[in-house]
Amino acid sequence: MPAKNWAYEQSRFTARLIGIRCTSVLQIVGPPRAAESYLNIPAVISAAEIANVDAIHPGYGLLSENANFAEVCETSRIKFIGPPPEITRMMGEKEKARQTMKKSGVPILPGSDGVINSMDEAQEWARTIGYPVIVKASAGGGGRGMRVIRNEREMPELFHAAQSEAAAAFGNGDLYIEKFIERPRHIEFQILADAYGNLVSLGERECSIQRRHQKLLEESPSMQVTPHMRKSIGESLCSTLTRIGYINAGTVEFLMDEQSNLHLIEMNTRIQVEHPVTEMVTGIDLVKSQILIAVGERLESVLQRDVEHRGHAIECRINAEHPETFTPSAGKIIAFHTPGGTGVRVDTAAYAEGVIPPYYDSLIAKLVAHGKDREEAMSRMSRALEMFIVQGIHTTIPLHLRIMADPEFRAGKFDTKYMERFLARNKEIKAEKR
Repeated sequence: MPAKNWAYEQSRFTARLIGIRCTSVLQIVGPPRAAESYLNIPAVISAAEIANVDAIHPGYGLLSENANFAEVCETSRIKFIGPPPEITRMMGEKEKARQTMKKSGVPILPGSDGVINSMDEAQEWARTIGYPVIVKASAGGGGRGMRVIRNEREMPELFHAAQSEAAAAFGNGDLYIEKFIERPRHIEFQILADAYGNLVSLGERECSIQRRHQKLLEESPSMQVTPHMRKSIGESLCSTLTRIGYINAGTVEFLMDEQSNLHLIEMNTRIQVEHPVTEMVTGIDLVKSQILIAVGERLESVLQRDVEHRGHAIECRINAEHPETFTPSAGKIIAFHTPGGTGVRVDTAAYAEGVIPPYYDSLIAKLVAHGKDREEAMSRMSRALEMFIVQGIHTTIPLHLRIMADPEFRAGKFDTKYMERFLARNKEIKAEKR
């Protein structure tokens, strides 16, 4: 089974890995609406059986954290490249993961003891925790099914909006609630585990540059995580996840408050979009490791004592969106030229004359730059962005160029509210020029 890191169209990730041409898969799996195709388990399994595949890599969206899908794969004698269904069910549902980690002493944010069954229950928890709070989809991530609620008056509308969005995106409308930290940094730790009790932590990624809870740019390592903190958190996670029998890749996400305290928010039982930055600084191919683990290989070549972080890596998500209004930009690509050079990597399946459809996530490429330190990584990223040519649709390349030149970003003085300040500053500058 071929294995590649496809950044273009999460919905087609499974299709390409099971070795069918996308045009054929569209006919087999179903119409563009995800609920009728790429969230339709019988349709995906049927496509896999027609293609006579041995395994399915679920990518990083849609059914990637669906324990029922993993079970159906096993029943159909198709290897699911990810954790076993029972572990996915325990850790993939965000609230269950919180409670599991809490029992092991991992610090978590104050929040509900489980899934919230009604809006009235959400209001009761919000009064106990204290506003502002955030409601989140228990079965997913990527900013879907998530709303910040600042007072009781906002609760009914935003709670129901989050519930509807979660149900549409993940086929599960369950929500949980936790305290909202106003200006946190978003830090996540990457882990790998085999079926023989070997588990390693590959360090952290900084994912604080976000807009509406959607990550725009990631880097590794984080400027705020000390070597002692990296070692301590890594050991704690390895101990906890080994105890529950975790297998394959996973990402544990934290919020860091202004006092540099980390609070666990969730675990993603899958590969992340931003995994290339970890690959660049560790030299470990995560998707290859996932596949080897799935076929029963040991992690002997990736022992914890051998994990070494070299330099700094930054990833920019190139989205098919207008760089100022953020409106989606579907259409035909007229010209497409990717940058190259030392320390530059591009993950994409886009090409000249290719068409970007309006149905799925807007991500069309991941541009990654690696350097001996953060300064060199930023310099290489700026040059690569200038060389990246996409014509026929709008992309976020101009936005990323402005971020690279921004003094606040370059100084590392940012948090998850950075984009709000950045966009406001750019708006003021444009107003002054008029």
